[in-house]
Amino acid sequence: MSIQEIEKVIQGLSRSEVEELQGWIQDYLEDDREMTAEFKASIERGRQDIAEGRVRVRQP
Repeated sequence: MSIQEIEKVIQGLSRSEVEELQGWIQDYLEDDREMTAEFKASIERGRQDIAEGRVRVRQP
């Protein structure tokens, strides 16, 4: 299946289905990552952003 075909299928999903897919993709990518120095640094940057109030809140 091509990216274009996948995009068309996604466009036909409900908002809640797209959000569920988004969560699955995030989990999939996280599981696929190795704990590299770069990944650990990105976690630390995220923690620093949260501590300094630089966050985005995802609305349901």
